[in-house]
Amino acid sequence: LSIQELKLPSYKGQSPQLHLRRYFADLIAIVSNRFRLCPAARHLAVYLLDLFMDRYDISTQQLHVVALSCLLLASKFEEKEDSVPKLEQLNSLGCMTNMNLVLTKQNLLHMELLLLETFQWNLCLPTAAHFIDYYLSIAVHETDLHDGWPMVCLEKTKLYMAKYADYFLEVSLQDHEFLNYAPSLVATACVASSRIILRLSPTWPPRLHHLTAYSWDFLVPCIERLLIAHDNDVKEANKQKGQQAQSAQQAVFQPPAPSAQQASAQQHVPQYLQAPQSSLQYHHAAPQQPSCQQILSSAHTASYPLQTCPAALQTGAPARGHAQSAAAVSLALPLEVKPCISVSYNRTYQVNGRYSCITPCFER
Repeated sequence: LSIQELKLPSYKGQSPQLHLRRYFADLIAIVSNRFRLCPAARHLAVYLLDLFMDRYDISTQQLHVVALSCLLLASKFEEKEDSVPKLEQLNSLGCMTNMNLVLTKQNLLHMELLLLETFQWNLCLPTAAHFIDYYLSIAVHETDLHDGWPMVCLEKTKLYMAKYADYFLEVSLQDHEFLNYAPSLVATACVASSRIILRLSPTWPPRLHHLTAYSWDFLVPCIERLLIAHDNDVKEANKQKGQQAQSAQQAVFQPPAPSAQQASAQQHVPQYLQAPQSSLQYHHAAPQQPSCQQILSSAHTASYPLQTCPAALQTGAPARGHAQSAAAVSLALPLEVKPCISVSYNRTYQVNGRYSCITPCFER
């Protein structure tokens, strides 16, 4: 994989349809989950789409055919034959019916040949999903500490590590900026970000440095992107949960409509006798998440304190949609955590600390 990684084609990010890239990446994720394809097939399909869009000017309607053809090629390369989607199944997808598109064997074969010729019949293109299993094999060790204490359940920690690493892999699919990093580096940053979220120390042990060949300082820029995206996801999830609670609260406390007799009686009562009825308003103070400065200045100081992050760094990252793909829904486990994830970093990338995040996955 490392040798093949050195031969990957260059990506320039010059597609005229680059603004549609997020939609089609989500489309591939949804369809791959529908057919239960492996992560390697999903990531390879998105990578093929990125490279193809980078070289051709494609209409929006034709991009649907290109995206599904990339997924079909990737599934043929990574999956067993029984798992490869059939033509009838692809035509039954909602996106195809909405666009009035019908795939035929002839145009699908033509598109597959065009893709293969573009990549010179080489689909052995490593992605972060191809590296992650090797790194997860030693991502957690019994000598690691959780929050400064020995781990109670090693298997549970490994389970959460796999869940978070899978989540961060999906995060890396959403933004084409991650193509500026080598796939092995993105996979390594996913493991490092998961260790930060789970508050495992040391954050980057020598065994992972040796296996991945990446030092901590080299990983920090990519880790920043992943954690900022995670922060935005948690904020969006909490916002949606608050809106749902508010709407449910309004439904519960909504006064019943007056009956016909009551309405008739009220019409005959003089207005000066009618007492002004103030509507009852139930104000519930939303739980305020402490800011990073408050956490860092509190009495509970971590043994590995994080630097505070400039405001420009937090506001400069656009919020990502939380539930735009089935992949995000299936990975809801990491997003159920309700901490202050306002992680902070400084521009000198001195991220040598512990992530101030409450992860209720360990019992002491």
